Amino acid sequence: MLKKEKSSVSDAWYTSPGLNQDVVISSTSTLRRNLANFPFPPKLHQAEADRIQSIMFDAFNYLADADDYQAVSIEKLDAIGKKIMHERAILENSDIAQGGIIMRNDGMLACTVNTEDHSVLSSFKSGLALDETTKSVYQIDGELQKHVQYAASYDFGYLTSFILNSGSGLCLSVVLHLPACSLLQEVGNLAKKLSDDGFDLRARYGSGSTGNLSGYGSRGSALGAYYKLTTKSSAGGTELEQLASMKVAVQEVVKAELNARKKCRSSRVTEIANYTYRSLALAKSSFFINLKEAVDIISGIKFGVDLGILSGIEDTELHALLYRIQEGHLEYVLNTGKFKFEKDIQDNKAKQIERLRALILQESFEEIEKP
Repeated sequence: MLKKEKSSVSDAWYTSPGLNQDVVISSTSTLRRNLANFPFPPKLHQAEADRIQSIMFDAFNYLADADDYQAVSIEKLDAIGKKIMHERAILENSDIAQGGIIMRNDGMLACTVNTEDHSVLSSFKSGLALDETTKSVYQIDGELQKHVQYAASYDFGYLTSFILNSGSGLCLSVVLHLPACSLLQEVGNLAKKLSDDGFDLRARYGSGSTGNLSGYGSRGSALGAYYKLTTKSSAGGTELEQLASMKVAVQEVVKAELNARKKCRSSRVTEIANYTYRSLALAKSSFFINLKEAVDIISGIKFGVDLGILSGIEDTELHALLYRIQEGHLEYVLNTGKFKFEKDIQDNKAKQIERLRALILQESFEEIEKP
């Protein structure tokens, strides 16, 4: 039977290697569904919400690997648990108060219940893996549809709370690292072209600032040059057509970034080396590192590794660090471990988190060296 637990930090899918991981950090495929004969989540009465959650939780019990899943009501998650679910892109934000989460133990597949829609089923994988993540969600969706009836119409396809998510109900996204395009100021034109083709390219970790260690950032640019590319609509074309067009868009971005890196190697290598070495020096010499600094540092190290300026750490470990340095993850580690901090921060949790973040980066970067 499906296990019901308070909270779980699952085995991390993001520690696995992936295709094209020098540019593509991760891939996600999401299917949105709503049960027939029920209002959308914003209009649900509590009894209806409870019934939908019971139906969805029960449907997962029929999967062949049901024992590999855990189910939890969001109300039973503490603030740290919600933060972790948000950091892993399972919850849209950490302020969601009601609903449910069903997650496979490896964290690669998760379903939220009664959040934006009755069911939001997502599959995650490192690197460029849209074929695999899409196949995964459709396999689960097919099994679930043997036990639940979804709202759909001949004219509009699957019905969702937001009209652009109707149709296939499929949303595809990838997280990208575009430091060379950012340095050469090519992201704006790239984003415009992608938008014209039906895709959104936005900052993954929020905007940078003029104070970014990299010196590349300006107000409104992406922190660490990490971007998220997402399909705008599920309403046009079949699932296969949507997947094919997304893969073409990703390959265009990968090609643009790799070409930009070739230009940077020949014309901006000293500037990039300065960014990379400063990133490493800041990580190694700091007692406290805040989240924005950490994302920018990881970006600088990754840029240096991908251009051959540094060696001694893999893209996979740098990818995992983007999750390990997040606030929720660090709060969880802090609360479940035993640490001896400097006397003057023993009663300052915020500083302990920044101290722990610095120690994690320093330990991860111990083997880094200049070729």
